[in-house]
Amino acid sequence: MHLHDVWFVLIAFLWVGYFFLEGFDFGIGVLTKLLARDRSERRVLINTIGPVWDGNEVWLISAAGATFAAFPEWYATLFSGFYLPMLLILLCLIVRGVAFEYRHKRDEERWQQNWENAIFWTSLLPPVLWGVVFGNIVGGVKIDADKNYAGSLLDLLNPYAILGGLAMLALFTFHGAVFASLKTVGSIRERARVTASFLGMITMGLGLVFMVWTQIDNGDGKSLVALVVAAVALLAALVANMFGREGWSFAFSGVAIAALVAMLFLTLFPNVMPSSLNESWNLTVSNSSSTPYTLKIMTWCAAIAAPLVMLYQGWTYWVFRKRIGTQHIADAH
Repeated sequence: MHLHDVWFVLIAFLWVGYFFLEGFDFGIGVLTKLLARDRSERRVLINTIGPVWDGNEVWLISAAGATFAAFPEWYATLFSGFYLPMLLILLCLIVRGVAFEYRHKRDEERWQQNWENAIFWTSLLPPVLWGVVFGNIVGGVKIDADKNYAGSLLDLLNPYAILGGLAMLALFTFHGAVFASLKTVGSIRERARVTASFLGMITMGLGLVFMVWTQIDNGDGKSLVALVVAAVALLAALVANMFGREGWSFAFSGVAIAALVAMLFLTLFPNVMPSSLNESWNLTVSNSSSTPYTLKIMTWCAAIAAPLVMLYQGWTYWVFRKRIGTQHIADAH
């Protein structure tokens, strides 16, 4: 196995980590409007992710940085061709972070309502955009002989990619509802379980159609195994939620996300961005990677830094593991 293959797997792992962790806090942001009945309950939901949301974004920075260093041609084509959706995602992440920090700075109703609206929309849009981006990466885009994206924005808004965006939004919101039931107490916990059951059914429908479409167009035996794992995990998450086993439900919804991401990367390999114009113009792990020396240095750095980051983040989740409810909120602001 060559180092560029190893780094393809490592980048896939980083995306799994990002979607698993950021997935539920995007879901919580969406649920601040769908689940919470008043400002106190919205604050409860926001507080469930308050200590961890910014740490979750480290996985995105790591994935983008690893792609830039390990596969510069892939990075250049991806971020130039998908410039507008990537810019929108970045703007959402910036506004979302500001909203979390500034929402409670003033007591005025209008001030807090505006920031709460910002949290909702900047949590809803990124999952859709990520689904569209990965739908196009897997489905293939117009890449020319010079490894440049030759399509337009409308080319990215194809039915398969839009379905991917809707499936990703449903999956993340379901993941968030399960997390809310795991981290809260009282009536909001019970409503989170009911909401998770409803969202889980929608996720099963959209997710299965998207994965079957992916399998038919680009899949093989390995991706089929990932599809089955994702489907079984989603079903298990629904059943566990039905019986009030929130921990198991959250674990299974996380497995479903991991299996979905694994399926997407398995359908890609050995490509990193297929060309819909000519297969010989595909970006692959070999023709878009850095030099072996660069990959070797990166491997040593990752072997030292990655375990430390994971241990620190795991410790953070352990420290803030307890449930919260409206009785823990001092006031409604």
